[in-house]
Formats: sequence, structure tokens, C-alpha cells
Amino acid sequence: MKTNRVCIFMGCCLLILLIACSEKKKSDDIITERVEQPKPQGPERMQEYSDNRDVDWIGKQYKVIVHRQPAESLPMVKDETGQEFVDNVISVRVVRADGSQFFEREFTKSDFLQYLDDDFSKTGVLEGLVFDKAEGDFLDFAASVSHPNSDEYIPLVVRLSRMGKITIQRDTQMDTTGDTPLPEPSSEEEQD
Repeated sequence: MKTNRVCIFMGCCLLILLIACSEKKKSDDIITERVEQPKPQGPERMQEYSDNRDVDWIGKQYKVIVHRQPAESLPMVKDETGQEFVDNVISVRVVRADGSQFFEREFTKSDFLQYLDDDFSKTGVLEGLVFDKAEGDFLDFAASVSHPNSDEYIPLVVRLSRMGKITIQRDTQMDTTGDTPLPEPSSEEEQD
């Protein structure tokens, strides 16, 4: 019986020794709190915008009317999180003093695609088109295609001639005074 107690005691000691001397596995896992990306909500839209201005141009009075509205019929764009945005359509009307219409056109991002890089073509929206000034034979407008909810945009210049022709070009001048003249459009830039 004494032998059994000694054997049990020796077995327990051996077991304790094995457990104490065994090497603990070290883990390379770093435990952090999981940050969940915000889930995309329904498509976001910009607010409608209208601007009416009386303009003295080539010796006569005109009213320039610009109206922006979200267009569900246009393809949606997505940002890097998958959030969808509704693109805009912007209409420009120029009306003579007698109420007759001189010019009317709707602009979408597709009108500016040749002036955009691939990124802005796919993930940009037509943010704005505003009247800038009447100068000589032209009404000048400033336009922009931007990444939604950011300060990144491509500035563009839209010029309407007294003959009703539109020219578009990328705005490469930093015009902080509004006094810098725009170059005359070349014949290949003219569009209907």
C-alpha cells in the first residue's frame, strides 16, 4: 500500500513537472477592435438649384436661367465605399427681353467626358454650371464635375457665342479676380 502511495505521489509530481516545464505557445495574433465600414445608404442626391440673372450682352438685355436637378434616369455613380449618388442634369436658358428664347440646352456629365480622366468619368457627378460673365460675343459659364462629398473637381469653361454655338474646354487658369480673358475657341472645339 505504501508502494501505491509512492507511485501515485511520483506520478502526480511527474505530471506537475511536465506541465510546468512545457513551453507555452506564443501567438502572433494581435487582437484589436473591429471597425466596421459604414454601410451604404440609399442613393444620395444634391439639392435642386436655380439661378436667374439679368444680363446686358451685346447691347441688349437677356435673362440667363440655370437650373440643376438630380436625374434618376442617369446612371448612378459609386464612391469607394459603395455609396451610390444620383447624377445631375443642368438646364441653361437664355431669354431675350421680349420673352423669346435665344438658347436652351440640358447638360449632363456626358457632355464633358472628353475633358475628364477615367476616374472622374466613372465616379464624378455634374455638380454645377453657373453664369460667370458676358464678354464680347460670348456668355461664359463655369462648370464642374466633382467626386461627391469631396473637394475634388475638374473645372470647365462653357462659352455660348452670339450665334448660339457652345464651346467647352477645361479651365486651366486660376482666375481669382474674374478679370482674366478666356482664349477664343478654335473651330474644332465648337459643338452644337
